[in-house]
Amino acid sequence: MVRAALITLLVAAAAPQAALGGGPSGEAEVALAKQRWAKSPHGPMLERILPPGFEPAQLPAPESDGARLTLRYCVQCHNLPNPAMHHAEKWPKVVNRMVERMRGRGNLGRLMADMMGGVEAPDDAEVLQLVAYLQRYAQTPLDPKFVPEAYLPEGEPFRLACNQCHVLPDPRRYTASEWPAIVERMERNMAWMNRVVGSKPVPGEPQLRIDEINAFLARHARK
Repeated sequence: MVRAALITLLVAAAAPQAALGGGPSGEAEVALAKQRWAKSPHGPMLERILPPGFEPAQLPAPESDGARLTLRYCVQCHNLPNPAMHHAEKWPKVVNRMVERMRGRGNLGRLMADMMGGVEAPDDAEVLQLVAYLQRYAQTPLDPKFVPEAYLPEGEPFRLACNQCHVLPDPRRYTASEWPAIVERMERNMAWMNRVVGSKPVPGEPQLRIDEINAFLARHARK
Protein backbone atom coordinates (compact mmCIF):
# COMPACT_ATOMS: atom_id res chain seq x y z
CA MET A 1 0.00 0.00 0.00
CA VAL A 2 2.84 2.43 0.82
CA ARG A 3 4.46 1.96 -2.56
CA ALA A 4 1.12 2.22 -4.32
CA ALA A 5 0.47 5.54 -2.63
CA LEU A 6 3.92 6.84 -3.53
CA ILE A 7 3.50 5.94 -7.18
CA THR A 8 0.24 7.83 -7.41
CA LEU A 9 1.77 10.98 -5.97
CA LEU A 10 4.01 11.45 -8.99
CA VAL A 11 1.28 11.94 -11.51
CA ALA A 12 -0.30 14.83 -9.64
CA ALA A 13 2.47 16.95 -11.11
CA ALA A 14 2.89 15.03 -14.35
CA ALA A 15 2.71 16.70 -17.74
CA PRO A 16 1.14 14.85 -20.67
CA GLN A 17 3.34 12.10 -22.04
CA ALA A 18 5.59 13.35 -24.82
CA ALA A 19 6.16 11.46 -28.01
CA LEU A 20 8.84 8.81 -27.80
CA GLY A 21 12.24 10.05 -28.76
CA GLY A 22 15.93 9.60 -28.28
CA GLY A 23 16.24 6.40 -30.32
CA PRO A 24 16.87 2.98 -28.82
CA SER A 25 18.85 4.48 -25.93
CA GLY A 26 15.62 5.69 -24.33
CA GLU A 27 17.30 8.82 -23.01
CA ALA A 28 14.31 11.04 -23.85
CA GLU A 29 11.89 8.91 -21.85
CA VAL A 30 14.13 8.80 -18.79
CA ALA A 31 14.86 12.53 -18.99
CA LEU A 32 11.13 13.35 -19.17
CA ALA A 33 10.40 11.24 -16.10
CA LYS A 34 13.18 12.93 -14.13
CA GLN A 35 11.84 16.35 -15.10
CA ARG A 36 8.45 15.43 -13.66
CA TRP A 37 10.02 14.12 -10.48
CA ALA A 38 12.05 17.31 -10.09
CA LYS A 39 8.84 19.38 -10.20
CA SER A 40 7.06 17.20 -7.67
CA PRO A 41 7.42 17.84 -3.92
CA HIS A 42 7.31 14.07 -3.56
CA GLY A 43 10.10 13.45 -6.07
CA PRO A 44 12.70 12.24 -3.56
CA MET A 45 10.28 9.62 -2.24
CA LEU A 46 9.19 8.51 -5.70
CA GLU A 47 12.78 8.11 -6.80
CA ARG A 48 13.31 5.56 -4.05
CA ILE A 49 10.60 3.17 -5.27
CA LEU A 50 13.22 1.42 -7.39
CA PRO A 51 16.99 1.92 -7.19
CA PRO A 52 18.75 3.87 -9.95
CA GLY A 53 21.66 2.65 -12.00
CA PHE A 54 19.97 0.27 -14.45
CA GLU A 55 20.29 2.12 -17.75
CA PRO A 56 18.26 1.77 -20.98
CA ALA A 57 21.26 0.33 -22.82
CA GLN A 58 21.41 -2.48 -20.26
CA LEU A 59 17.97 -3.78 -21.13
CA PRO A 60 18.16 -7.20 -22.80
CA ALA A 61 17.58 -6.93 -26.54
CA PRO A 62 17.45 -3.12 -26.25
CA GLU A 63 16.21 -2.67 -29.84
CA SER A 64 13.20 -4.98 -29.32
CA ASP A 65 9.56 -3.96 -28.92
CA GLY A 66 9.61 -5.29 -25.37
CA ALA A 67 12.47 -3.03 -24.37
CA ARG A 68 10.77 -0.09 -26.10
CA LEU A 69 7.55 -0.68 -24.17
CA THR A 70 9.43 -1.03 -20.88
CA LEU A 71 10.96 2.39 -21.46
CA ARG A 72 7.76 3.94 -22.71
CA TYR A 73 5.60 3.00 -19.74
CA CYS A 74 7.67 1.93 -16.71
CA VAL A 75 9.81 5.04 -16.32
CA GLN A 76 6.73 7.25 -16.08
CA CYS A 77 6.45 6.50 -12.37
CA HIS A 78 9.80 5.12 -11.14
CA ASN A 79 13.34 4.23 -12.14
CA LEU A 80 13.82 1.70 -14.92
CA PRO A 81 13.22 -1.90 -13.74
CA ASN A 82 15.56 -4.76 -14.58
CA PRO A 83 13.61 -7.73 -16.01
CA ALA A 84 15.66 -9.95 -13.72
CA MET A 85 14.24 -8.30 -10.59
CA HIS A 86 11.37 -10.85 -10.68
CA HIS A 87 11.00 -14.43 -11.88
CA ALA A 88 8.72 -15.22 -14.82
CA GLU A 89 5.78 -16.42 -12.74
CA LYS A 90 5.60 -13.12 -10.85
CA TRP A 91 5.80 -10.67 -13.75
CA PRO A 92 2.19 -10.96 -15.05
CA LYS A 93 0.77 -9.99 -11.65
CA VAL A 94 3.18 -7.08 -11.31
CA VAL A 95 2.48 -5.76 -14.82
CA ASN A 96 -1.29 -6.10 -14.48
CA ARG A 97 -1.22 -4.23 -11.18
CA MET A 98 0.79 -1.40 -12.73
CA VAL A 99 -1.44 -1.28 -15.82
CA GLU A 100 -4.55 -0.92 -13.68
CA ARG A 101 -2.96 2.05 -11.96
CA MET A 102 -1.93 3.61 -15.26
CA ARG A 103 -5.50 3.21 -16.52
CA GLY A 104 -6.89 4.94 -13.45
CA ARG A 105 -8.46 1.82 -11.97
CA GLY A 106 -5.90 1.16 -9.30
CA ASN A 107 -6.39 0.20 -5.70
CA LEU A 108 -7.10 3.76 -4.56
CA GLY A 109 -10.29 4.01 -6.57
CA ARG A 110 -11.41 7.43 -7.80
CA LEU A 111 -8.41 9.17 -6.27
CA MET A 112 -6.20 6.99 -8.44
CA ALA A 113 -8.20 7.90 -11.56
CA ASP A 114 -7.89 11.62 -10.83
CA MET A 115 -4.15 11.42 -10.22
CA MET A 116 -3.29 9.21 -13.19
CA GLY A 117 -4.59 11.63 -15.81
CA GLY A 118 -1.11 12.53 -17.10
CA VAL A 119 0.23 9.01 -17.46
CA GLU A 120 -0.07 6.99 -20.66
CA ALA A 121 -1.27 3.38 -20.36
CA PRO A 122 -0.53 0.45 -22.70
CA ASP A 123 -3.29 -1.19 -24.70
CA ASP A 124 -4.04 -4.91 -24.31
CA ALA A 125 -1.73 -5.98 -27.14
CA GLU A 126 1.14 -3.96 -25.65
CA VAL A 127 0.53 -5.50 -22.24
CA LEU A 128 0.98 -8.97 -23.73
CA GLN A 129 4.20 -7.88 -25.44
CA LEU A 130 5.51 -6.30 -22.26
CA VAL A 131 4.77 -9.37 -20.13
CA ALA A 132 6.33 -11.69 -22.71
CA TYR A 133 9.50 -9.59 -22.79
CA LEU A 134 9.84 -9.38 -19.02
CA GLN A 135 9.21 -13.10 -18.63
CA ARG A 136 11.74 -13.97 -21.30
CA TYR A 137 14.53 -12.14 -19.47
CA ALA A 138 13.29 -12.73 -15.92
CA GLN A 139 15.30 -14.12 -13.05
CA THR A 140 15.79 -17.89 -13.35
CA PRO A 141 15.07 -19.47 -9.95
CA LEU A 142 17.69 -21.74 -8.50
CA ASP A 143 16.85 -25.44 -8.83
CA PRO A 144 17.80 -27.00 -5.45
CA LYS A 145 18.95 -30.24 -7.05
CA PHE A 146 21.77 -28.46 -8.90
CA VAL A 147 23.15 -26.46 -5.93
CA PRO A 148 21.86 -28.19 -2.78
CA GLU A 149 24.53 -26.40 -0.74
CA ALA A 150 22.48 -23.21 -1.08
CA TYR A 151 20.05 -24.65 1.47
CA LEU A 152 22.70 -25.81 3.91
CA PRO A 153 24.40 -23.63 6.58
CA GLU A 154 27.17 -22.66 4.14
CA GLY A 155 24.55 -21.06 1.88
CA GLU A 156 22.87 -19.01 4.61
CA PRO A 157 24.56 -15.64 3.83
CA PHE A 158 23.58 -16.09 0.17
CA ARG A 159 19.98 -17.03 1.03
CA LEU A 160 19.46 -14.22 3.54
CA ALA A 161 20.73 -11.57 1.13
CA CYS A 162 19.08 -12.64 -2.11
CA ASN A 163 15.71 -13.75 -0.75
CA GLN A 164 14.99 -10.22 0.47
CA CYS A 165 14.24 -9.02 -3.05
CA HIS A 166 13.75 -11.97 -5.41
CA VAL A 167 13.97 -15.72 -5.81
CA LEU A 168 17.41 -17.25 -5.30
CA PRO A 169 19.46 -16.90 -8.50
CA ASP A 170 21.43 -19.79 -9.93
CA PRO A 171 25.14 -19.25 -9.10
CA ARG A 172 25.94 -20.84 -12.45
CA ARG A 173 24.44 -17.86 -14.25
CA TYR A 174 27.80 -16.02 -14.03
CA THR A 175 31.47 -16.87 -13.62
CA ALA A 176 33.41 -16.42 -10.40
CA SER A 177 35.05 -13.29 -11.82
CA GLU A 178 31.68 -11.75 -12.77
CA TRP A 179 29.84 -12.28 -9.49
CA PRO A 180 31.62 -9.70 -7.24
CA ALA A 181 30.48 -6.75 -9.38
CA ILE A 182 26.92 -8.09 -9.37
CA VAL A 183 26.97 -8.57 -5.61
CA GLU A 184 28.30 -5.02 -5.20
CA ARG A 185 25.42 -3.69 -7.32
CA MET A 186 22.89 -5.68 -5.26
CA GLU A 187 24.41 -4.29 -2.07
CA ARG A 188 23.91 -0.74 -3.36
CA ASN A 189 20.33 -1.57 -4.35
CA MET A 190 19.52 -2.95 -0.90
CA ALA A 191 21.01 0.12 0.76
CA TRP A 192 18.93 2.35 -1.54
CA MET A 193 15.70 0.49 -0.85
CA ASN A 194 16.03 -0.18 2.85
CA ARG A 195 18.08 2.50 4.57
CA VAL A 196 18.16 6.25 4.95
CA VAL A 197 21.56 7.65 4.06
CA GLY A 198 23.67 7.89 7.20
CA SER A 199 21.63 5.42 9.24
CA LYS A 200 23.24 2.62 11.21
CA PRO A 201 22.41 -1.10 11.32
CA VAL A 202 19.83 -2.14 13.88
CA PRO A 203 21.41 -4.14 16.75
CA GLY A 204 20.66 -7.83 16.31
CA GLU A 205 19.65 -7.42 12.67
CA PRO A 206 21.31 -9.90 10.26
CA GLN A 207 24.05 -8.14 8.31
CA LEU A 208 25.32 -8.77 4.81
CA ARG A 209 28.35 -11.04 4.83
CA ILE A 210 29.75 -10.02 1.49
CA ASP A 211 32.96 -12.05 1.65
CA GLU A 212 31.03 -15.22 2.47
CA ILE A 213 28.48 -14.56 -0.27
CA ASN A 214 31.20 -14.04 -2.87
CA ALA A 215 33.06 -17.14 -1.70
CA PHE A 216 29.90 -19.26 -1.97
CA LEU A 217 29.11 -17.93 -5.45
CA ALA A 218 32.69 -18.49 -6.60
CA ARG A 219 32.56 -22.15 -5.53
CA HIS A 220 29.36 -22.78 -7.48
CA ALA A 221 29.76 -20.33 -10.38
CA ARG A 222 29.78 -21.17 -14.05
CA LYS A 223 33.15 -22.57 -15.08
